[in-house]
Amino acid sequence: MRIFTGNANPALANKIASYLGTTLGDIEIRRFPDGEIFVKIRENIRGQDVFVIQPTCSPPNENLMELLIIIDAMRRASANRIVAVMPFYGYARQDRKDQPRVPITAKLVANLLVAAGTDRLLAMDLHAQQIQGFFDIPVDHLYSAPVMVKHVRARQYNRPVVVAPDVGGVKVAYAYSQMLECGLAIVAKQRKNATEVEALTVVGDVAGCTAIMVDDLTTTAGTLTAAARLLKQNGAAAIVGVVTHATITAEGLARLRASDISELVVTDTVPMVKDPGFPVTVLSVSELLGEAIRRISDNQSVTSLFRL
Repeated sequence: MRIFTGNANPALANKIASYLGTTLGDIEIRRFPDGEIFVKIRENIRGQDVFVIQPTCSPPNENLMELLIIIDAMRRASANRIVAVMPFYGYARQDRKDQPRVPITAKLVANLLVAAGTDRLLAMDLHAQQIQGFFDIPVDHLYSAPVMVKHVRARQYNRPVVVAPDVGGVKVAYAYSQMLECGLAIVAKQRKNATEVEALTVVGDVAGCTAIMVDDLTTTAGTLTAAARLLKQNGAAAIVGVVTHATITAEGLARLRASDISELVVTDTVPMVKDPGFPVTVLSVSELLGEAIRRISDNQSVTSLFRL
């Protein structure tokens, strides 16, 4: 088993390699003068299981293309099995045709990964569960919930209630409420465009409670901040955001600083801004991913990784 990484999130890859008691594989990645990507595997991987850690976070096009070229290089170097480890699976928002003449990019990325030579995918908190069905290769889908719930329990928030910031997140929020043994509330919203959201109403009682908003992804923080505004109007004492993938832009940070959210809890699936100017707690999922990699390599079950 050898662990390799691209340039998307080397810090997480180093933590995973450290957990596994190994070092990252020797790989050269550079750019031609016109910007094309050059990759060379600088060690023998013939007949070995190789794991490529590469979330397709910002810049998504660069990181995705880099991952595909690394996988192609490994296939041509006669690796036994190539596992793409994508802590964050980009282009997942477009997982269906909800308008005429639009693409399904989540399926397109799946096709590209398989065409490049991927034998297996390891991902975390996909934007939509059905993306697993876009692949004709095995997919191991992990959840950050064990790491998140452990942290939230340790904080011992006063009268916690889990909130789904939109209807699409109800199933995940319900699972969190069951694990935390607390109440559940839902914010109904309407999206104006890609960056603006209008929160409509709150279903459930949040008065005097600590509202824990659970979501898989935030970029411009429009959903979170609009929901937080409505929760505050409905009497929430404090509001905490719990988000797996924090692909936050400058606009998102500005919104968070001006919002009613007191703290944001995220994971290190993607690199976080070093000085966000806002209270952010970053939890590492390196041990979870590292243990999954070990078990995949040893052909063992990963089911126990879903337990708290």
